[in-house]
Amino acid sequence: MERSTLEVLCRKSLSVIGLQEGAVDWQLILASGSPRRRELLREAGLSFQIHSPEVEEFDGSDFKPRELCVANARLKCEKVASVFPDALVIGADTVVAMGGQVYGKPKDLAEAADNLRAFRGRVHEVMTGVVLKHRERSVEFVETSYVKFGEFSDHVIEQYLKRVSVLDKAGGYAIQECGEMLVERHEGSFDNIVGLPVAIVLDQLKRMGFPLPSVKDSQASLPDTR
Repeated sequence: MERSTLEVLCRKSLSVIGLQEGAVDWQLILASGSPRRRELLREAGLSFQIHSPEVEEFDGSDFKPRELCVANARLKCEKVASVFPDALVIGADTVVAMGGQVYGKPKDLAEAADNLRAFRGRVHEVMTGVVLKHRERSVEFVETSYVKFGEFSDHVIEQYLKRVSVLDKAGGYAIQECGEMLVERHEGSFDNIVGLPVAIVLDQLKRMGFPLPSVKDSQASLPDTR
């Protein structure tokens, strides 16, 4: 079979993976505009739609970090679920915290630089709250990872902020983008630090009855780099 024909067949197959199982016609929706979460789910081989809800998210003033990420994930999930009541909706929100203080998306590069100085040489937490909702059933959980920054100079901070767009990222950095400039080590799920604890999400989807793609199907979605 010609390679081009095989690729077309693979794409057609992947376009319906996870959409039907028994009598249930599954519609999976990611309630987030995050390109990082979108890519993580695609790498897992899932077929899904994206609907980024317009909601006024809670800030850290009235919530502990762990409560905040779940509250915002629930807000996004329920907003989309109200429009698509029969869909299985994934809502997620990631916060960066240290010493009980939440470090959100910086308003400008000066705030981002201040954040990186605060994290320098210390350990901070990255928490992602996830809410899954299908009709009357819902599941909520939080995954926490830990990141230790190295003892870098202000010059490194300046260079990092020139290379990476950080204003849309919690804490003002992205571990997957030039993270070696800042990060000494991390503990816990790397995907969680990026924005979504994929392994746990897949496990919970399976528990809710959602038909996951097989390993073979997931591998078929990966590009041939030979």
